[in-house]
Amino acid sequence: MAKLGEDIIGTSGVPPFFKLTNADDVAIDAPENRKGDALRTWVRSLSGFQKEALVRSAKTGDTWRLVSDEGPYLNGHDAAPCPLAFLSTGMVASYMNEIVALAKMQGVEIRKLKLVQDNYYTMKGSMPKRTMVGGAEPVELQVEIDCDLDDGALNTLLMNAVHASPLNGLMRGQLESLFKLGKNGQELPTAKVVELDGPLFPDPGDHFSKATPQAPDLSLMAPVGLTPKKEVAKGTAAGASSLSDEQDRRLNIGAVAELREDGIKDIQQMQYSPYGTSFRFLSSEDGRAPDAATLISAGIGFCFMTQFGRFVSMLKLDLPDYRIVQDTHFSLGGASGGTGKAGEADPIETHVYLETSESDAVAQEMLDISEQTCFLHAFCRTDLKTKLKIVRL
Repeated sequence: MAKLGEDIIGTSGVPPFFKLTNADDVAIDAPENRKGDALRTWVRSLSGFQKEALVRSAKTGDTWRLVSDEGPYLNGHDAAPCPLAFLSTGMVASYMNEIVALAKMQGVEIRKLKLVQDNYYTMKGSMPKRTMVGGAEPVELQVEIDCDLDDGALNTLLMNAVHASPLNGLMRGQLESLFKLGKNGQELPTAKVVELDGPLFPDPGDHFSKATPQAPDLSLMAPVGLTPKKEVAKGTAAGASSLSDEQDRRLNIGAVAELREDGIKDIQQMQYSPYGTSFRFLSSEDGRAPDAATLISAGIGFCFMTQFGRFVSMLKLDLPDYRIVQDTHFSLGGASGGTGKAGEADPIETHVYLETSESDAVAQEMLDISEQTCFLHAFCRTDLKTKLKIVRL
């Protein structure tokens, strides 16, 4: 099948990831910081499944521009990582932050450290019948490490570090996401999803185009090539497989992270199912590369936006333009932020802006189905655990 839309990301000549020099001019601000870090994420559709995000953090003050695309499984151009890649890389970066910080607090020398993570999701049901539902499964984390702790002490340190991650707040418990809906500049009530209390935020419109890049010292993201093949139960590799009307499939996105000598985390995302291209990310908490919370927040917004595009393309609905403003609230890390507590998070808050000739009822359904099929909103409303495996180096 023909690829959907133009390859705007690949032909723009703009760096795919960069830090903004003019976030105030763009007029993106951060939410009130009520837990430790608060991030506002703007996402807009560019073309087909290509999307652009701006993410501003209350904690760091930094604003990052990131882009996402899809591969052949959604007839995408494969010009940037898929949405789920951002959650996986942000999660593994957060785990590494907490492991390193907790070891330092306890005076434990880590001579070698590598994290190998697998995230799993499901998609089941019929889109024409509106029964299709996205799901999330427990995370698998393999820690390859060289240190002097005995097995029991090492297991305790690593489990405490996992729980200390701010992402723990989205995984443990069942958080129902909150939404506001706008159609053609007018606010609509939501239908099935839980409505956020408060006014609809102003639509960011074309403010994205005002973003000015800071010249990066590093290559923050680049394709690596096809992911090594791996057998995944109910996995998919066929072109346009994610657009089929009836589905019962399992997704597997991996992330392999190592800590460089300069303190930057070098992370390779693995696209096992649906099968596709692997991308390399850099992450850092000091502003040299996108931090963990920025990657996580962008991933949630990108994934949700993909579901709008998927629903309207499968049902041949009119939605030429759509955007969101999403707020995420995380605690500081239990070790990296010195709280000594498990990570916490508030429900995701998302304002949706649709430009469509469809009826109000169809606009409401677009929101409902997109939430219902979004893997990462499912991730938030599902009580999940991280399964830990330790390998001595």
